Amino acid sequence: MAGWLKNHAVVVAKMVTFLITSFFILALAAIVIYFWQKPAAPTGIDLLPPPPGRGLFIDGTSEGRALVLAEAQEQAIAAATQERAELLERAKNGDKSTLQEAIGNKQLYEEALNLLVAGADSDPKLLSLVSHVTRHELRVNANLAASQISSYRRAPDRNSTAKTLHLAALSDDAVVYQTAVELVMQSWRAGQLSGVSALELRFILDGEFWILSSATRSSGAGFLLKRTLADARRELEAAPE
Repeated sequence: MAGWLKNHAVVVAKMVTFLITSFFILALAAIVIYFWQKPAAPTGIDLLPPPPGRGLFIDGTSEGRALVLAEAQEQAIAAATQERAELLERAKNGDKSTLQEAIGNKQLYEEALNLLVAGADSDPKLLSLVSHVTRHELRVNANLAASQISSYRRAPDRNSTAKTLHLAALSDDAVVYQTAVELVMQSWRAGQLSGVSALELRFILDGEFWILSSATRSSGAGFLLKRTLADARRELEAAPE
C-alpha cells in the first residue's frame, strides 16, 4: 500500500510539473504572437501628415493641377505682355522690322504700323516706310494710305500719282480710295500731272479699283466710289489727247 501511494504521488507530481510547464510555454507563445502582430509605433516625424508637394502636379490632386496650370497661364500672359511692350517700343523708335514680327496679330500689327506712321514725320521717312511695306507685301492700313495722300497733295507728279492710288487701293478702304481719286483728278485738272495722259490715268484709276476686295466694292461706300470713278472716266474720255 505504501509503495502504491508513493508511485501515485510521483505520477501526480509529474502531471503537475507538465501542466505548469505547458502553461508557461503557452503564455510565452501568446506573448510572442502578440508582439509579432502589433504594428510598430509611429515615430515622431511620421505623426504629422506630409506637406503639400512642390513638383509638377502638387500632391496629384485636381486642385494641384489647376494651380499649376493657372501659374503657367499667368507666366505666359506676363511674357506676352512684356514682348508686346518691347515690340511697340521698337516700332515707336522707327524699327520697321516689327511689322514682320507682328504680322500674325492683326491688332498688334495695326498698333505697330500706326506708331511707325506717326514717326514718319517727313516725306523721306514716309517714303522709306511705304517702300518697306510694299516691298515686303505687308498690309496697308487707312492711316498709312492717308499719310501718303497728304504727302501727294503737297507735291503731285507722275510717279507719286500711281504710288498714291496703289497704296490707297491696298488699304481696302473705299473712302480712302475715293479721296485719292478725287485728289488725283484735281491735280490733273490743274495741269500738275505733266506727262500723264487722260487715257493712262483712266487705266490707272480703273485698274487700282479692282485691288479692293469684293466686299468693299459692293458696300455703300463702294457705291459712292463707283459714281466718282464713272464721273472721272467720262471726264477723261472727253479730254483731248
